Amino acid sequence: MVERPRASQIQVTATSFLALFSVVGIALYGLPLYYDYWEKEFGWSRAFITSGNALSKVVVAVCFGFVAGWVIDRFGPRRLMIVGVLIAGGALIGLSAVSVSALWLFYAAYLFNAAGYVTAGPPPNQVLLARWFDKGRGKAMGFAYLGIGVGGAVVPQLSRWLNESYGWRVSLRLLGALMIVLTLPMVWLIKEAPSTTTAQQREPLAPMREIFRRPAFYLLAFASLCSIGAVGGTNQHLKLYLTRDLNYSQSDAATFISLVLTFSIAGRLLMGWLADHLPKKAVMLLIYFLVAAAIPLLFFATSPAALYVFAAVFGLGLGGEYLIIPLIAAELFSVKVLGRLMGVLVTADGVAEALVPFLIGHLHDRAGNYHAGFVTLIVIALLGALAVIWLPQKSRMAISQAGVAG
Repeated sequence: MVERPRASQIQVTATSFLALFSVVGIALYGLPLYYDYWEKEFGWSRAFITSGNALSKVVVAVCFGFVAGWVIDRFGPRRLMIVGVLIAGGALIGLSAVSVSALWLFYAAYLFNAAGYVTAGPPPNQVLLARWFDKGRGKAMGFAYLGIGVGGAVVPQLSRWLNESYGWRVSLRLLGALMIVLTLPMVWLIKEAPSTTTAQQREPLAPMREIFRRPAFYLLAFASLCSIGAVGGTNQHLKLYLTRDLNYSQSDAATFISLVLTFSIAGRLLMGWLADHLPKKAVMLLIYFLVAAAIPLLFFATSPAALYVFAAVFGLGLGGEYLIIPLIAAELFSVKVLGRLMGVLVTADGVAEALVPFLIGHLHDRAGNYHAGFVTLIVIALLGALAVIWLPQKSRMAISQAGVAG
């Protein structure tokens, strides 16, 4: 076992915290906060508004997901993260200039946003933390993933203040610049884990073919894409639903969305701790059932009390949803293939995160409400939980040393 200095582990965890704070907390959860402004100013339908996310996630996931995973496994995540931070921040700056006559910029900026997510978001950070930690990996990921919760909790209030003070265009520019200023210096200063030395980079990569032969891989991929799709479909439409359908004020909507992400902070800490003390499959199942149980509460969202309960239940599930997938993947397979494995899973997840919000928008445009959309999200979440139930135990998934673990 390679000795990993404690100071370096703390630096890496802090860097992942800031990267996830920016690329996921601000960019992923922040952009839907501008959808109602675009609907009001440009007259766009909800299907069209979510089409930028849909097209970009599908294109980037299919074209670059596995390539990014290969680069991470071969060269480590640091170099990719430097590029990712720059393009993710630049995407928000680019979106600030969109107009009805510049739709190409709308889609181009979303392509950069999706590329930033793949190259500086969860996939490289998952590998970075998995390589730097053996014991306490769940707690390390839980702390780093607090960045998503903190960023997601802060960005609704920050965006509301910036929008009211400077307008939505300047608001997006300032958020994009903030992402780069906060994160780039930290990513630049970290080092690759001791296990990714130059000599080891020349070694043949551990093969993936054994993993692709196992039903557990496909169960995990299906469970992951269902969960990501249900969460993404809910998040992408939450502010539109609150402000445009239920006529909540910008301030009230920002408060409820911040509350969801605040509860996700507790969820990340709790699920990270549980993942170190309980079977990860049981923790994954708990997370998926929380997401499925929360969505029906949106039918009663005219009541603030129902929204508070939704924020608590959905937030706890959301907190563990992203971190549990790499943890169970590393346990069932191998850290040595985690970059490429997460690249494949990110491809599936990206398609789900792209198409499900678009589908929900289309259903809303046809019916004039979210009733069919919410039912669809509940079914998707329950299908994901069913796939988790069928996942085998770790003892059945042991991969031979010669095959994958190296």
